[in-house]
Amino acid sequence: MSGRCTSTNCGRRWHSAPGAGLTFSLSRRLQRPVREVAGLSLVAGVAVARALRALGVAQAALKWPNDLVVNGAKLGGILVETRSQGRATHAVIGIGLNCRHDAGLELRLRRRVGALDQFIEAMDRNEIIARIARSLVDALDEFETKGLDSARRDWEAMDAHAGQRLRVRLADGRVISGVASGLADDGGLRLLTRDGLRAVRNGRVLSARPA
Repeated sequence: MSGRCTSTNCGRRWHSAPGAGLTFSLSRRLQRPVREVAGLSLVAGVAVARALRALGVAQAALKWPNDLVVNGAKLGGILVETRSQGRATHAVIGIGLNCRHDAGLELRLRRRVGALDQFIEAMDRNEIIARIARSLVDALDEFETKGLDSARRDWEAMDAHAGQRLRVRLADGRVISGVASGLADDGGLRLLTRDGLRAVRNGRVLSARPA
């Protein structure tokens, strides 16, 4: 699909051993204004986290802008690609989750990696995909009628870094720090910095610690 990638995962490698992950994509035509489409990865994150919590991953949380984490370990990610179609937007939302814990992958990446088999004993991948897909469709329906507002409230309630001091690398390479203070109206990450409150709309969280 040619179009615009609205995820900061664009151009980065995704690591998954054969048979160790669960991935699928969902295509949807949306009527919301183009300026709101950048929040789709947040809407999708809320939908996936809701489904995972219902399946037994009670600590499933969200890391801005498009990662799913559990107890500080990365559980999965979201990739969104969009293309304008007149006044509408065609979006393809890709979901990737780790199903099987892989200690070797943690060593190679030098970071903690979570997996569904650590939380769900009898794991049926097709059922997990079906539950997440239903939650995603419901969230997109809600996004169409209400915009980002309702998803933003749920996202903030599941924010893994709420109230923590973050270091964030911006798109231009600069690094800023501040205390995570929820989301801006358009889905940007709000940081309380030395110079006041600012919203980051394109960047990557490098580290987090208690404020």
